[in-house]
Amino acid sequence: MTDTDAGTGTRGTTTAVPLPEGYSPRLYNEDLAPATERKWGAFSIFNVWTSDVHSLFGYFLAASLFLVAGNTFKFLIGIGVGSLIIYWLMTLIGNAGVKTGVPYPVLARASFGTFGANVPALVRAVVATFWYGAQTSAAAGAIVAFLIRYDGPKNLHETTTLLDHTGLEVICYLFVWAAQLLIISKGMETVRRFQDFAGPAVWLMMLILAVGLSVKAGTLSFSVDMPAADLAALAKTATGLDVTPGSFAAIAAIAATWVTYFAALFLNFGDFARFTPDEKTLRKGNVWGLPVNLILFSLVAALTTASASKVYGEVILEPAAISAKFDSAFLVLLAALTFAVATLGINVVANFVSPAFDFANVAPKHITFRRGGLIAAVIALLLYPLHPWDNAPSFVNAIGSTMGPIFGVLVVDYYLLRKARLNIPALYKEDGEFRFQGGWNIRAFVAAGIGAVFSSILPVYGPEAYGATLGPYSWFIGVAVAGVIYFAVSGAKSPLAGKPTN
Repeated sequence: MTDTDAGTGTRGTTTAVPLPEGYSPRLYNEDLAPATERKWGAFSIFNVWTSDVHSLFGYFLAASLFLVAGNTFKFLIGIGVGSLIIYWLMTLIGNAGVKTGVPYPVLARASFGTFGANVPALVRAVVATFWYGAQTSAAAGAIVAFLIRYDGPKNLHETTTLLDHTGLEVICYLFVWAAQLLIISKGMETVRRFQDFAGPAVWLMMLILAVGLSVKAGTLSFSVDMPAADLAALAKTATGLDVTPGSFAAIAAIAATWVTYFAALFLNFGDFARFTPDEKTLRKGNVWGLPVNLILFSLVAALTTASASKVYGEVILEPAAISAKFDSAFLVLLAALTFAVATLGINVVANFVSPAFDFANVAPKHITFRRGGLIAAVIALLLYPLHPWDNAPSFVNAIGSTMGPIFGVLVVDYYLLRKARLNIPALYKEDGEFRFQGGWNIRAFVAAGIGAVFSSILPVYGPEAYGATLGPYSWFIGVAVAGVIYFAVSGAKSPLAGKPTN
């Protein structure tokens, strides 16, 4: 396999593909070109979301928000509202991917400029790289939890230290890290096939975990028996949300936090949607993969958390820690392998594909999809000794302050200014319509910059909303402020509005 076929997994040429007339080698390679073969059906789009959500961090966040809700009914309201918002936003950006066929960094050229788009692309790549390392570490932890049941690995775990981790942790991290590269090096078609397996596998394991704990508890339980004050303290520690569990502020914060968790994928979901044949297929996959799947997954997380608290007498928010308590070594091994597969799934979907395209966009002549992904993987490996992801829950809201403004500019530019009509060939030309000021659209950067300032400052120093701080709403603030400013400074109508998509 050559680097040229790594992007889609469908091109098998061994010779260089000539540039289309007028296209710049600084803006084009085969991986960044509009998608031509579209094999991703509704089931594959559904599994984008099962792979993205059914991870250790996804479970941890859902279980933590369950504590914030106070009871299952309020939890489902918050998660339900958030899931519907996510569905609408993902379909919005997904339709742009279907219609244009281009990946996120190329679409960003229309609003940020042919070379200015490298900035939002690299911002997204940095976030993805952070999560790549975090998810790899979580998967390694699930394997460690199984291995320390045995004397040899347990002794290695307790007696060796390397890179601020135990020797066993380092070995497991390197194993998971290498396994991901093996999958991803085969290209996007292999990614699709892997996630079509990973998504259902994780669902099956989650159900086994929930049913097994419910049987052990002797009842179907959706409540955690804990004094209100202790519950509030635990919920705040787990999520950083300073709200009274069960209050209106808590329900609103649950919905907002759930939406913000997907902030990065709001930008680059088009990387996957562009491989679907039409918008109808996309919507079908999104309906089942987002509101339906998200709500059911969250319900299973709530059931598992509540049942585990009754069985073990403590609230455990990490599924790997729950499964490690099982008496059966087979079940612990099955859980460890499943959680590892789940993490591979989300890393492939959310944390590899995006930086692979984003880094390729910086230097298309030299960086292909596969090389871009390798860069992300190497950075995640270098970050491992620092383990910056230890405070991941707080990071969820932090990324909202950077992702929101970029999303606001993109959506306003594509839908409100350009009326969903884009001159695709011009995206690959240095002197085309998206040159702006030397390849940079200063208006977009001003709008996004001001939006980032507001979304960073208001949650800390701003007024309260619904009886709580604005912390959970940083992403929404960034979208609104940047979008309004960009629309105002760009004029009510783009020169391209009314022209057909090429």
